[in-house]
Amino acid sequence: MTPRLKTTYEKEIVSKLMSKLSLKNKHQVPKLEKIVLNMGLGEDASDSKKMKACLDDMALISGQKPIITKFKKSISNFKTRKGSNAGVKVTLRSYKMYEFIDRLVNIALPRVKDFRGLSSKGIDSSNNFSFGIKEHIVFPEVNFDKVDKIRGLDITIVISSNNREGALELLKEFNFPINQNKNWGYFYGKNKRNTEEFKKN
Repeated sequence: MTPRLKTTYEKEIVSKLMSKLSLKNKHQVPKLEKIVLNMGLGEDASDSKKMKACLDDMALISGQKPIITKFKKSISNFKTRKGSNAGVKVTLRSYKMYEFIDRLVNIALPRVKDFRGLSSKGIDSSNNFSFGIKEHIVFPEVNFDKVDKIRGLDITIVISSNNREGALELLKEFNFPINQNKNWGYFYGKNKRNTEEFKKN
């Protein structure tokens, strides 16, 4: 079955964005490419039980089997070694990314404590949107009683858009609670890496 949000995008959002952004061709309309979820473990990554718990939780949150990420270089201050486990990651595309956004916006984010919206500063130079969630237990799929540890979750929404305005308007149409006040906005754990890395995955 086609996700509700995908149908809404095709039947309603595309035409709205064409009007708002003064676009003549629907192929110019901003669209979702994929969503990357990343959960870092730090020193816990060397513990097989904690790694399994993290994999299980990420699978519940995303609805897809995650992969284990590795450190790309050794950093003595953080006691990390090149090639060792760093965390877990999932890349969502097609139907699954629409289903995830629906749950994220309508169920998970409203459960964040003292939530004041997502900062618009999370849109980077590639017009992708990154933000973090401090507690992965805001996703109802995760059973709090079985969680070994509350962890943070970094989320990057990879968007096809010619400019920042287009990306921002797309997010608003998907009902992302974007706060453009520079003094406010929930913006924990921004992933500062160039999102060109995400485009390759």
